[in-house]
Amino acid sequence: MEITQKNLAVSDFNSRKIKFWTFLSMFLLVFVHGYNLHERYMQPWTIPGEALNLTTFTEYFLANGIFRFRIPMLFIISGFLYAMHDFRPYGQRTKKRLRTLLLPYLIWSALGFAFTYFLELYPFTRDIVSGSNIVRIDDQRALLHDYHWYEMLARWILIPVPYQLWFIRVLLIYNIAYPAIRWCVTNRIARWVFFTLSALMWLGTMGFIFFEGEGLLFFSLGIWMQKTNFNIDFPARWLNPWLWGIIFIVLAAIKTVLAFLGQPVLGEAIFPVLSLLHKLVILSGLIAAWYGCNGLVAWCMHRKWFVWLTAFSFIIYAVHAPLIAYAIEALFAVVNQVPHYRLLSFILLPLTVAAMAVGTGFLLRKTWPGLYGILTGGRGF
Repeated sequence: MEITQKNLAVSDFNSRKIKFWTFLSMFLLVFVHGYNLHERYMQPWTIPGEALNLTTFTEYFLANGIFRFRIPMLFIISGFLYAMHDFRPYGQRTKKRLRTLLLPYLIWSALGFAFTYFLELYPFTRDIVSGSNIVRIDDQRALLHDYHWYEMLARWILIPVPYQLWFIRVLLIYNIAYPAIRWCVTNRIARWVFFTLSALMWLGTMGFIFFEGEGLLFFSLGIWMQKTNFNIDFPARWLNPWLWGIIFIVLAAIKTVLAFLGQPVLGEAIFPVLSLLHKLVILSGLIAAWYGCNGLVAWCMHRKWFVWLTAFSFIIYAVHAPLIAYAIEALFAVVNQVPHYRLLSFILLPLTVAAMAVGTGFLLRKTWPGLYGILTGGRGF
């Protein structure tokens, strides 16, 4: 298949739609990381290990169901946009990505490390860090102060304390490997093998070094969509967003109920069932969101206050974790006698953290724009 330079620009509406979904994906990520059930680390097959009620259903349904299409959406958008600029030299683009991805990655990783290290200096906040298990390295060592120097170095470079930064690390690798990925998805024979392997990696939630299934499949899909002039404006009949929207909601609800009640019936089979449902929820959510929410996109992107907020997508992404994880532990120590405190925290704490991130970004951009530009990779101006 010949690579062309078609679609070097998207329509004005799709440009606004990309900005809308980029912002909303970052914003909803705060809620996903604000999930506060007993089993905090969510996988597609996570069993909550507690009773089904309004709080547990709502949190699992949203955080490990409805909101999970966000990262694939971001990878598709990233691949699509990156493929639009093939007219620029590879070296030039790679150098730019080192500035816009690698530098912010290293800075925010260092800031998260320093913040956590500081919290460990005081008994109350030290217990919060320990209880969160974010930096636990084994059964005996749950604090950064317990690390060897080389473990600190690895934590800074490879496994950041701000755990959301994995997306930037993986995206940078895909950008560097872009020529190879582009060839795989545009070569008539290679693309069938490549997409089959990528899909299997995604379905199995597997990875190879830093090439993991979810990112590789959807980043590559974004490249393929741009190179084949895939219609992102109007859905084909089989992509009817209303149908896929119903599938999206129903499957997310079924997955949630099974996560709480399915293991006694299905036994060990519950884990592959939940994983498969998780993937179907993501696929249906992507289709329903992109093609079915044009009215919402239009309404929001015609509001000056919302467009103003979209400029702070990256700062929300960078600031919110591990802050929100520590805030959950601290808040629960104070409000654990308040009725429905977990559900209220799930709603209000992410809103508070996101507002703090926007406020921080606004002040930095206004008073120290040079530093703001470095921290965000030039985004948000």
